[in-house]
Amino acid sequence: MSLRAHARNVLATWSAPTAEEERLRQEFLEHVHAHEDSMWRECVPGHLTATTAVVSHDGERVLLTLHPKAGMWLPMGGHCERDDASLDAVALREAVEESGIPGLRLLPGPLALDRHRVWCHPPHSHHLDVEYGAVAPADVEAVISDESLDLRWFPIDEIPELSDEATRRLARRAREAMRSTQAR
Repeated sequence: MSLRAHARNVLATWSAPTAEEERLRQEFLEHVHAHEDSMWRECVPGHLTATTAVVSHDGERVLLTLHPKAGMWLPMGGHCERDDASLDAVALREAVEESGIPGLRLLPGPLALDRHRVWCHPPHSHHLDVEYGAVAPADVEAVISDESLDLRWFPIDEIPELSDEATRRLARRAREAMRSTQAR
């Protein structure tokens, strides 16, 4: 199955938890159907990306990167690559690359959808972001990548103002998903 077919399947079967995310789910599906290059950075109107909130082993903290272009504390994430087999794989690859943490455990997802303006194609285009969560092993050290100005753990209920509501929502949902999988 191609990455585009996988994305179509994920979006077609995902149950959006809010009316706004249901609207985004439909928009993302229409975009994937309309653009053969919808998975790639080259898609000018916008392209699918994957983001991952990395939570601590106890679910109390989230690892955020100080994004150099956005100037905000954000979760790990980025563009699909030609050898990615699934959105899950994109989410996990980006989280490992940007956190430097091996052994992350991806939570069942997606957990959220978000659409935001970016600078891939000036003056701007959009990331159609499919968002996941991952759990870090206990006692790991994050390693800052060249894609970040800084990398820090924050209590999920105390994410700094220099962030956004999508980040806060994703961190809370990752914590809930982690707790839900532990209760099973």
